[in-house]
Amino acid sequence: MAITIQTTYAEDYAKGYPGMVANGETSNRISRTVESAAGAAFGAPLYRGAGDHGCVTTVGTLATFLGWAIADRGIVPTVVTGAVDTYPQYSTAGILTDGAIYVTVTGAVTDGAAITVGTGAGAADGIGATAADATHIATGWIADETVTNGICRIVRR
Repeated sequence: MAITIQTTYAEDYAKGYPGMVANGETSNRISRTVESAAGAAFGAPLYRGAGDHGCVTTVGTLATFLGWAIADRGIVPTVVTGAVDTYPQYSTAGILTDGAIYVTVTGAVTDGAAITVGTGAGAADGIGATAADATHIATGWIADETVTNGICRIVRR
């Protein structure tokens, strides 16, 4: 039986994925029931829902912002939507309120820039550091690295 030995390696491995807790530094985690019909994608910003102990993905206000959906590899893709890497509706989502987590940003963010959340799909929307999204600032959350359109480690300490 021949043994194959790997001789080539990727030069750059993925640094993280949306919703991955970035490291072991002090953090705070809560849980809430997902009310959004489409579920809540890992790494998505979550806001207070209509029900007690509920959360939604619809961009709300600073007062209703809870935190970021923590990735849970135990979540099975749903039969209803077929969505992967998503908490299904009525499941319990882990939410990071303080600490370090990876999210997908739209546009350019620089190390130390305040993180904002917009309501559309353009560079001034999504998760990023755009002044146009000033009403949706994720208070205290900052980019922990410089990234353009990709996975970014954000922190709140």
